[in-house]
Amino acid sequence: MDWLRAAPTRLRAAAPRGWRDFGLQLAIWFGFLFAYQVARGIADRDPFAAFENGRLIVDLQSRLHALVELDIQRVVLSTGDWLVQAVNWTYWNSQFTVVGLVLLWVYFRRSEAFLRLRNVLLLANMLALVGFVLMPTAPPRLFPELGFVDTLAASTALNHGSGLVQLASNQYAAMPSIHAADALVIGFAMAGLVRSRIAKTLWTLWPTWVWFTVMATANHFWLDVAAGIGLALLSASLVLWVETVRRRDDALDRAALP
Repeated sequence: MDWLRAAPTRLRAAAPRGWRDFGLQLAIWFGFLFAYQVARGIADRDPFAAFENGRLIVDLQSRLHALVELDIQRVVLSTGDWLVQAVNWTYWNSQFTVVGLVLLWVYFRRSEAFLRLRNVLLLANMLALVGFVLMPTAPPRLFPELGFVDTLAASTALNHGSGLVQLASNQYAAMPSIHAADALVIGFAMAGLVRSRIAKTLWTLWPTWVWFTVMATANHFWLDVAAGIGLALLSASLVLWVETVRRRDDALDRAALP
C-alpha cells in the first residue's frame, strides 16, 4: 500500500507548477484558440479582396521570376504518393498537434521555459490575426488555373471542403503563414531544450520542412512564409524585450529597498 500513500506526492511532483496552474494554462490556451477561431471566421468575409491580394502576390513573385511553388509541387507530385502523404500529414499536424504536444512536454519537462514559449506563440498568433483581417489572401490552391494542385483534396476526412476543416479554418488566412511562424518558434525552442544531438538537429530542420510542406500543398506562397518568419522573429523580440524590462525594473525595486 506504500505506492497508494505515495500517489498524491508523485502526482504533485509530476506537475512542476501544480495542477491548478496546469488547469489555468489549459484554460488560457483553449480559450485563446476558441476566440482565435471566432475572430478568423469574422475575418473571412471578403472573398473578392482575398483573391485580389492573392493575385497581387502571384504578380509580384512572377515579376521576380520566383513563383517557385509550382516547381515545388511538380517535384512532389512526380516523386510519388509517399511524399504527397508526408507533406499532407505535416500540414495538418504541424499546427495544433505538434504545437500542443510540444507545449505539454515543455510544461512538464522544461517548465522554466514554458511561459516564454507560450507568450511568443500567443503573440505571434494574435498579430497574425491582425494580418488576416487587414489583408485576407487566397492561397495558391485557389488558383488552379495557374497550375496549382490542392494535394489535400484526395483526403476524405480532412480536405478543405469537409465540415470539420471549414469550422476550424479560414481559407483566406494565407498572409502571413502562421504555420511558418509557429514552426520557427517551436523548432528553435525545442532545439535549445532537448539534449540529444539527433533531436537538436531534427528540431532545427523542422521549420524548413514545414515551410516546404505549406508550399508543396499549395497552401502558402513563399511570401506568406517570409511574412510568417518575420512575425515569429518580431514576436520573440517583443517578448524578450518585455522580460528584460521587467527584470531591470525588479532589480531597481530591490536596490531601492532599505
